Amino acid sequence: MSFSGQVKKELCEQISTARHCQLAEISAIILFCGKIVVDKDLKHTLKLQTESAVLSKKMYVLLKQVFQIGAELTTRPVSAKKNLYELSLAEGETVLVLAACKLTAAEEEKGGRPLVAEQTIINKSCCKRSFIRGAFLAAGSVSNPNRAYHFEVVVNQEKNGDLLCEAMHFFDVDAKIITRKNHYVVYVKEGAQIVDLLNVMEAHVALMEFENVRILKDMRNTINRKVNCEAANINKTVKAATRQVEDILYIQEKVGLATLAEGLEEIALLRIEYPEASLKELGEMLNPPVGKSGVNHRLKKLCEIAEGLRTRSI
Repeated sequence: MSFSGQVKKELCEQISTARHCQLAEISAIILFCGKIVVDKDLKHTLKLQTESAVLSKKMYVLLKQVFQIGAELTTRPVSAKKNLYELSLAEGETVLVLAACKLTAAEEEKGGRPLVAEQTIINKSCCKRSFIRGAFLAAGSVSNPNRAYHFEVVVNQEKNGDLLCEAMHFFDVDAKIITRKNHYVVYVKEGAQIVDLLNVMEAHVALMEFENVRILKDMRNTINRKVNCEAANINKTVKAATRQVEDILYIQEKVGLATLAEGLEEIALLRIEYPEASLKELGEMLNPPVGKSGVNHRLKKLCEIAEGLRTRSI
């Protein structure tokens, strides 16, 4: 089962106890996987379609608990491994559910009329949680954290996308909305924000799994950055030491190291003998010891002398 499937399975096993939260979740599920279908007799029927068996079961239970409605459930295969589950409500039941869930039908589209929700359905913070949970169950997905950080809900009406974004922003989740073909997509791409969303939806088991993966990835990234930084510093040190040795050998060849001042001659001999030593290590070998800045100053002076000799020889 995919990580998305695990999250949805966990969320489908939860049923809110408060009726207003149940209505908010029903509203979101209907918004994102439901539409009104008008038959040849002009009867309006609410149909919910999903490929998730656990979601169809949860929706059936919610409708039964809140409205004492036994929705008609049908199943048909769409591929060798997938089924399509459809819940249908009669016209009278449709009117009752839509009114209670603050839903109205939008303009006619191919295959039926989509729905839009009133903002009042998510007035309470607990209802916002339920609404986000229902939206994710109906039309959402979250990527496996081992591969990438991406959470999204596909929306067919911009107004509904704005409503979902508003609910997420309430919990300080920086959700954004973009257009993809004929749909709108509400998405979150930052790992910590997806953790917050899983917490908001109360998917605590999935949250722990996601967070464990995120912590391990962050640790690996931190270690890699440190290793790369240290490697870069080592390369820089090696290049500098190589150039210093070249300059010292050039001075030795042209005028001899004995012509140098005592302090410069001493550091020059040490650098030739210990080309891999750091500035600190070279300083500690001197008598008396000299700090890094003092060693660096002497080596720079040797470099200037070598450059002067090269210029004169041209």
